[in-house]
Amino acid sequence: MNTLIAIGAGIAVFTGLGAGLGIGIATGKATEAVARQPEAEGKISKLLILGCALAEATAIYGFVIAILIIIMLNG
Repeated sequence: MNTLIAIGAGIAVFTGLGAGLGIGIATGKATEAVARQPEAEGKISKLLILGCALAEATAIYGFVIAILIIIMLNG
């Protein structure tokens, strides 16, 4: 049973991988956008921060689910 708990928690933590990739791609695109239109840097930065916060929230939700799986099934 402990193996299944570990597998479930590991799968739940994979949301961090998706969030990391998403934030990396978004940052790269924002850098390109600022390089092309420096006058739009303020708007681009605001949207980048909002997008990164949403992506990071999904990673945190996945981490919380992994912790809950471990606690609920072990306890």
